[in-house]
Amino acid sequence: MPIAIIINPISGGSRQPPGEERAELAALTVERLGEAADILLTEHHGHARLLAAAAVRRGARLVIAWGGDGTINEVASELAFSEVPLGIVPAGSGNGLASELGIDARPDAAIASAVRAAPRAIDLGELGNRLFVNLAGIGIDAHVAAGFNAAKNRRRGFASYLRIGIQALLSYPAATYRIVADGSELTATAVLIALANSAQYGNGARIAPGARIDDGCLDLVVVEERSRFLTCLQAPRLFNGTAAKVPGYSMRPFREVRIESERPIAFHVDGEPVEGPSALTARVHPGALRICIK
Repeated sequence: MPIAIIINPISGGSRQPPGEERAELAALTVERLGEAADILLTEHHGHARLLAAAAVRRGARLVIAWGGDGTINEVASELAFSEVPLGIVPAGSGNGLASELGIDARPDAAIASAVRAAPRAIDLGELGNRLFVNLAGIGIDAHVAAGFNAAKNRRRGFASYLRIGIQALLSYPAATYRIVADGSELTATAVLIALANSAQYGNGARIAPGARIDDGCLDLVVVEERSRFLTCLQAPRLFNGTAAKVPGYSMRPFREVRIESERPIAFHVDGEPVEGPSALTARVHPGALRICIK
């Protein structure tokens, strides 16, 4: 049975090679490995999921997603709860999941690793009926994700995230939420609520230090509003592993959580912004995705 390699030709912006070069490299790599592969380029948002579904119907034994966390999310959402494993070639703006899993940044090495590795099971999260592999969130990170994905934002990469993030830190209004996690209730005026399967957003920004992708639970991170000035000063803690020392920060494992607000809740799943209702449920799906990494 062949391998399918689904390539997002524009992920990562101009610092990444164009789609045709990625496809040629993928073809050469699988040929050297003595394998056959269908190499497919996405053409629009949501296309990666359609291509993954078609690859599974054709009998693919492995589907490799070459792109950022959004491309990985689309492919993983289609492979979820099946026996067909996922491989990853990181080529996004942040590559949070790939960094956390230790996947080689070199495309040929990442492909070889996926082809040679034995599948292992990892957890998936779900928020608002949308699956996620890495992180989902409500609040300032969802606001940043919406700004980053907006059509008017023509610049990709970490610098763009940083610019939008700094603007949000200075102006984003906190909201009050009722949070019920595994039966334990909290009312919080929060800047951010993160639902972490993995520990980091990407580029080394670790919002949930210690979170594990195969422990059968998610981690709920709540950053309550204290002093916005102090919160801004504490932002570097995201990059040195000490986020837990930010004033108002708390983190706890959970299996299911309900989050309510007086207004509709904007959220993101793996960086993809979504406009939701005023109440959302999140849950973990233990071992729901098979993945090939060394």
